[in-house]
Amino acid sequence: MKKNVQLYLLLVFIGASIAAFAFFKLNPDNVTNNKDDYTSSELPMKKNNLGSKSIGREATLGAVGDILIHDRVYNEAKVAGGFDFKPMLAEVKEELEKPDILLANQETIVAGEKIGLSSYPSFNSPHEVADALVDAGVDIVTTANNHSLDRGVSAQKQSLEYLNKINLPYVGTFTSEEDQQKLRVLKSNGIKIAYLSYTYGLNGISVPKDEAYIVNLIDKERMKKEIAKAKKQADFIVMGIHWGIEYERNPNQEQKNLAQFLVDEGVDIIFGGHPHVLQPMEWLYDKNGKKSLVVYSLGNFLSGQADDYRDIGGMVTVKVSKTELGGKTTKKIEVPSFFPTYVYSKNDKGYKMVPLEDAGKLGLPDSKQNYQEMMTHMLKGVHPK
Repeated sequence: MKKNVQLYLLLVFIGASIAAFAFFKLNPDNVTNNKDDYTSSELPMKKNNLGSKSIGREATLGAVGDILIHDRVYNEAKVAGGFDFKPMLAEVKEELEKPDILLANQETIVAGEKIGLSSYPSFNSPHEVADALVDAGVDIVTTANNHSLDRGVSAQKQSLEYLNKINLPYVGTFTSEEDQQKLRVLKSNGIKIAYLSYTYGLNGISVPKDEAYIVNLIDKERMKKEIAKAKKQADFIVMGIHWGIEYERNPNQEQKNLAQFLVDEGVDIIFGGHPHVLQPMEWLYDKNGKKSLVVYSLGNFLSGQADDYRDIGGMVTVKVSKTELGGKTTKKIEVPSFFPTYVYSKNDKGYKMVPLEDAGKLGLPDSKQNYQEMMTHMLKGVHPK
């Protein structure tokens, strides 16, 4: 079932003393740039809407890891007149369409062929990568990561312009200071989800002082202010964060400390990236006992990296609910689930995503054992004993 997502941008301005609320349908023929409008994005419920006996509202949130497009991947997607990455996602598309809102970490910019495609260590990918994500069910992408300025500020802006063109919301990098001040909130079945995104750094590249808005760098004071702002406008806050050490399968103390800080400030769900391998999930609690979920790393989703767990990723899915009864609102995060995936290729040919459990059919040794190992690795910290 192809997801038909109708998105409306949530515009919230820090300097406004009174928020004006108005809803506009976002499509190529009807795009508003009114800076005083407050709009939210309503996504239609899919397969997992509430039954008639349920009280309250619920939504299922999903997230996948790094979309890191090496030249060996985009070369395989080359077709007459451009690129087509949709076949690479075809075998996991049905699963990706199940969450009401799906987040992906678009690690490489998608500024397209006009400025020249490029691979490691300075990436620029075809526009069609983003097209394939939308087709597969992705609703929003995080873009703050160590490769955000690989090709400079102008290239990042061109990438974001394309995302705007295809109506794919992004967060973490921005086209202007005004754009940075907009709070990204998606709404499903009456539940509002705010999405934030930050990165630890930019591979040594400095952010121009007069264009500091271009990317969110980890800064606790700035994060604290944005989280406080999001708490006023959304029911749940999701943080996409680029952190940790590459290829380490467990989080370090710095990640754990920052995660606790974010939870204490009010973040409900943290989706981590950058290690390029899966790191486990766990529950964290603030000083009042409120429970939050942290996924330290979602690993690679689609990339040209192979072996040593770098070709194994997956989708985390978690249900959130809001119940209003007797004047009291109760919000809850359910136990998450995990769908592990595998990037298949042979001699850098035939790249495609498949369920890890089925990868044995393509020649992956011990695929069933790998599946069980990944499920235990990811879920042991969050499932009831």
